Amino acid sequence: MSPDDLREQYERIKAEVGPSVTVVVATKYVPVDGMQALAAAGIEVVGENRAQDLEAKHARYGDSFRWHFIGHLQSRKAKTVNELCELCHSLASESAARRLTIPALVEVNLSGEPTKSGIPPEDLPRLLDLYGDVRGLMTMPPASDDPEASRPYFRRLRELAEEHGLRELSMGTSQDYRVAVEEGATYVRVGSVLYGHALGTVPRT
Repeated sequence: MSPDDLREQYERIKAEVGPSVTVVVATKYVPVDGMQALAAAGIEVVGENRAQDLEAKHARYGDSFRWHFIGHLQSRKAKTVNELCELCHSLASESAARRLTIPALVEVNLSGEPTKSGIPPEDLPRLLDLYGDVRGLMTMPPASDDPEASRPYFRRLRELAEEHGLRELSMGTSQDYRVAVEEGATYVRVGSVLYGHALGTVPRT
């Protein structure tokens, strides 16, 4: 996919979600060299899942993007995230909270799936007391081919954020970002809907 095609897709998604929603382009499966096409296409915000990949990509393209961390945050990797990112979407442990120093979203596991990261909703007050710079919440609904299946989870996350006076909501990936926006998302994390197989397909992003 050419930078012009990428730019066209990116601008279409931005227009679709509106100016109040930040489009975070997930780069988990984008190789370091593939980041050049994203830069040429005018992508503004990228989200990386792994600290080691974040370091490698930032070393070459640090000034080309605003960097977010969207993967599971290990406390020992917090230093790297602090140094390179403006926002962490996935704060989910007390140990990470003690080492993180940048604005964060708390990842909430609303489905109760043991394979998913995130804290149960009832643990949110404790983490909010522990970390002073929480801007909002993030969640990943169960995988489904039907975008509407995600709606109850997005709605619950919005309600949870409102209960605690939090404004930012990171929710919605390539297959359900439209529903997420309808339910109040302020960040959507997209990958495959933007570049498909051209730079590497990102499952459920």
